[in-house]
Amino acid sequence: MKVNLKRYGLYLIRWQLSTPILAGVGIILASMGQIVSAIIANLIGGLIFFWVDRFIFTSRTLAAQWEVKENIRCVDCGKIARGYRLVQTKKYDRTEDKEPEFRCEDCSIKKSEELKTKGFDH
Repeated sequence: MKVNLKRYGLYLIRWQLSTPILAGVGIILASMGQIVSAIIANLIGGLIFFWVDRFIFTSRTLAAQWEVKENIRCVDCGKIARGYRLVQTKKYDRTEDKEPEFRCEDCSIKKSEELKTKGFDH
């Protein structure tokens, strides 16, 4: 499983931000008893953080979209291998490309680095 570090980092920050919010709610509701205040605090947290988590884990702006095909001829080196093609990032969109260019893993890594230096981060 490959982890998207942007998503994971945002999730960890979100997790830390939930602590003071839920602690504050718990303190305010403490007179209702520990169990009741914990239940209400968790319901409030769910109402807030469901939407934040949904954005973190489904947002297209946080993830590059790749297409992978078997047995392609690499457009750069000509090797027959599993092929990778970056389809879309925040500033790069080749979803309607009529003649997509697939690259072997080594050439794909090189091309990704090239795109990063041009500001097409993914």
